[in-house]
Amino acid sequence: MKIILYEHNDDAAPWLQDLSRALPEADVRVWEPGDTAPADYAVVWRAPRELFANRPDLKAVFNLGAGVDAILDIERKEPGTLPPNALLVRLEDSGMSQQMVEYAVYTVLRYLRRMDEYDALQREHRWEKLEPHARSTFTVGVLGMGVLGARVAQSLTTLGVPVRGFSRTKREIEGVQTFAGAGQFDAFLDGAKMLINLLPHTPDTEGILNARAFERLAPGAYLVNLARGPHVVDNDLLQAMKSGQIAAAALDVFHQEPLPDNHPFWTTPRIEITPHVAAITLREESIEQIALKIRALTRGEPISGIVDAKRGY
Repeated sequence: MKIILYEHNDDAAPWLQDLSRALPEADVRVWEPGDTAPADYAVVWRAPRELFANRPDLKAVFNLGAGVDAILDIERKEPGTLPPNALLVRLEDSGMSQQMVEYAVYTVLRYLRRMDEYDALQREHRWEKLEPHARSTFTVGVLGMGVLGARVAQSLTTLGVPVRGFSRTKREIEGVQTFAGAGQFDAFLDGAKMLINLLPHTPDTEGILNARAFERLAPGAYLVNLARGPHVVDNDLLQAMKSGQIAAAALDVFHQEPLPDNHPFWTTPRIEITPHVAAITLREESIEQIALKIRALTRGEPISGIVDAKRGY
């Protein structure tokens, strides 16, 4: 069994060591440009086109993350790049959902209790008490009801705020009012006080957080983007914040990462920026999951987490 490994951040050594330990029967190597030697499996994060091209031998590609948009984008731009018979497999949770829950709960409580505004008052040396938002009307909408989104939505119900969830197909989650399909998107948005985005990035979802969507939210709403930067139309968000329709935003992902120094998000009041850390891939958990799935495939057994390339997730 031959496995090629690629880690976009040039930190492949610990992944190589741990993957070799988890699969001692495998020949695991770090892929480098020019490597065309045979491989049965690829374990990658943001790999270049060259790694996938002309590899009919690949049986599966394991993505070191829940979102596979970077891989599918290569195929959209140059159809036929990905091996036609290779499975594309995403990580399932592997410790990410707990991190997403922590980030989401933190931001909901921060905006519910107006802690971001107290931060601003402190910088101005102002002693002023603010009326907290009413929990009964602080409706939180979670966009995307996959593994991560469903876990986040369910966790938020314990805070005593109304929680909505939106997905492509109907989901039933206790304590969550669910909406599904394009026909219910507006109803999902209408009057929501806070929007948390956990959608997969596909051609259908790109730019979905735009002026029209913002206008349907409650005045002075809050936006949290934990999915992908291209979901947001940046200029529309800036205009919505200028008008007060969006009161504040917590952004973890961006069109370009790192966020350029001259991007207006850096200097826009009440935009909070984190550097794509809402859910970091945990190496030990991820390798354990991938190793189990590779062994299952070698035995001819089915595995979960296979991506439908047409849907993008």
